[in-house]
Amino acid sequence: MSHNGVALRAVTRSVAFLTAGALAVTAVSGCSSEEKRSKPLAAQDIAPAARDRVADGGTLHWAVDAVPETLNTFQSDADATSTTVAQAVLPSMYRLDANGRPQVHPDYLESAKVVGTEPKQVVLYKLNQQAVWSDGREIGAADFAAQWRALSGKDSAYWTARNAGYDRIEKIERGADDLEVRVTFARPYADWRSLFSPLYPKDVMGTPDAFNDSARKKLKVTAGPFTLKKVDRKDDEVILTRSARWWGHPAKLDQIVLRAVPRDKRATALAAGEIELADVDSEALGRIGLAARAGAKPGSSPLAGPGRLPGHGSAGALSAADALRAWALAHGDDEDDADEELSARQKERRALAAYKREQTALKRFEVRRSLEPAYTQLALNGASGPLADERVRRAVARAIDRKALAGVVLSPLGLPAVPVGSHLALSGQDAYADNSGALGGQDTEEAQALLADAGWVAGGKVEKEKKEKKKGEKAAGAEGKKTGRDSEKEDDGTYVVGEDDKGDDKEPKDHHKGADGPRHLAQDGKQYANKLTQGGAPGAYAPKGTAAPAAGATKVLAKKGKALALRFVLPSGPGSGTLRTVAGRISSMLEKVGIRTEISKVSDESYFKDHIASGQYDLALYSWPASAFPATDARPIFAKPVPAADGSLNVEQNYTRVGTDQVDQLFDQAVATLDEGRSRSLIRKADSRIWAAAGSIPLYQRPQLTAAKKDVVNAGAFGFQTPVYEDMGFLKKGVKASAGPSAG
Repeated sequence: MSHNGVALRAVTRSVAFLTAGALAVTAVSGCSSEEKRSKPLAAQDIAPAARDRVADGGTLHWAVDAVPETLNTFQSDADATSTTVAQAVLPSMYRLDANGRPQVHPDYLESAKVVGTEPKQVVLYKLNQQAVWSDGREIGAADFAAQWRALSGKDSAYWTARNAGYDRIEKIERGADDLEVRVTFARPYADWRSLFSPLYPKDVMGTPDAFNDSARKKLKVTAGPFTLKKVDRKDDEVILTRSARWWGHPAKLDQIVLRAVPRDKRATALAAGEIELADVDSEALGRIGLAARAGAKPGSSPLAGPGRLPGHGSAGALSAADALRAWALAHGDDEDDADEELSARQKERRALAAYKREQTALKRFEVRRSLEPAYTQLALNGASGPLADERVRRAVARAIDRKALAGVVLSPLGLPAVPVGSHLALSGQDAYADNSGALGGQDTEEAQALLADAGWVAGGKVEKEKKEKKKGEKAAGAEGKKTGRDSEKEDDGTYVVGEDDKGDDKEPKDHHKGADGPRHLAQDGKQYANKLTQGGAPGAYAPKGTAAPAAGATKVLAKKGKALALRFVLPSGPGSGTLRTVAGRISSMLEKVGIRTEISKVSDESYFKDHIASGQYDLALYSWPASAFPATDARPIFAKPVPAADGSLNVEQNYTRVGTDQVDQLFDQAVATLDEGRSRSLIRKADSRIWAAAGSIPLYQRPQLTAAKKDVVNAGAFGFQTPVYEDMGFLKKGVKASAGPSAG
């Protein structure tokens, strides 16, 4: 998990997204005739094309965040790329459809159904008779049994990240023939469809050594439309090739190359022809959109016009000079010239020429848009401090306008600005229901009343806080200090929204202006450098989007000599501008009810590990992926923390440290009932209780922006749906993409 989201079942949450990447029973989850299903807020955008319109051959270069440390998705350091590889080369009994619902994968499974419930739950799998591993061996019960034993949790020699579901299995047997697998459960398990996806061969799962080591760097035996050719750590890429043993529709592409490209370098890599498919940020969206608009007027210059160049949507504009200057700054120029003035002119000419070349190249691309199967939340650390009081947490939640925040992020992108109404599912999924009413919507008066009830009142005396670092707290940032040019120009990363600007603290200089506004980088170890004061005209040092407080704004609240101030920790990396903008808006909203925020920016590397997971924050923004199996996957995220044997607190993945016995009981009941309607009802009740506890506030579904070369089809912003790798490819010359979904 990170603030950027992760792949659904690639990490211990078993997410995305992340990465980021999302997920005999023909309709797996049914709804009663009285129940109305929700729909996804945005459809997938993949340029669908029928297989007969897709050219045979070619190599698709696809940008990923990193070459995976392991290809075993059941290990703790698996990531979104681990999941992508597994989806392309390994069996999965189920895959997610466009609505985020699991469906039987017909290339591997003819049917699966519960054939007995008394005295034990028994599931019978009937495998596709053509399903074989790349070494020619049939996929069968031995593979299922080896994976169960490895993931059951009974043998600590297996270094597994998750055992959920497998720990409920009692035995696995061969059925009536080699194509049948009987799985008997010791305890009822509602989410049995989550198992064996992916399925690894018994060679990987058979021994602890093979599980722990052999599948980290290579997969000798596979069973998918592609095989793993090479993991090239020197060139930072993973090469997948078309499988000759695949029994389904043959892959259209010869190869898929998963190439590690930093997010802020992807637009440049696209223009250089190094990649054809990449998830991108709003800055890259602006560059591609600018190229498209320039191309719409033959003979026009990318820099022509009234002097303003749009960034993305209506979110802002960039002057022609600023666009060129930003491009030159990003690409640099190391050539020297004795005549500095001449050198500057040469640099400008070279930058202009290169900028135009990039714009011409980017005209070949388009940005496909949908919503990720993940949502961004405001996390409230309830372990200690003011937020340990449920009334204060509820006040924070009631002070926030979630619809306005969704609008800030999604409206400029042309995506539905609808707040997420559930912690456990997203619109379109069976378990989804808007349960936010259990907490209530934005209400300033109610927020103020809750704070007053908790003892926080205006006008009380506030004792000055010492500047010294609190015991056990780490300095924000990677190492807590800066060196070289950064130490000379960058500001301290901690500042107070609503702070009195008449004291000793002076407004930090705006060293870097751009689409994201002022950037105050990670602090250098000076914890809580600004003093909390009361009275006077408040001033705000905050990211773009934070409204300046009006005269006579709500005075700071105090209790027992301490002001109500919350430490808001944010990542400082170049891809986190949206989070910082949202945080600025939230800080402004909280100030209106008397809550001040100390905004602290930390390095991306330390953000999650050193702050979120360790509890060194009051407020934070990060994302969780949606799951088709919330009773299993979401429980550790919202489980009530319990004391461990060594005296520490075992929080599992509940990084807000807020939980209740009732929520735990509802999860336990939901995962143990085989009545789908009742299980869904229990999940929704659990979500209502989670809302009421106000440990985390879902804000908006994350946007999914995927840049694709215009002739790339059946790929892009997938939304919920598991990609169909064998259908990806390049459109035949002279053929237009079909309006319908891809075949296969």
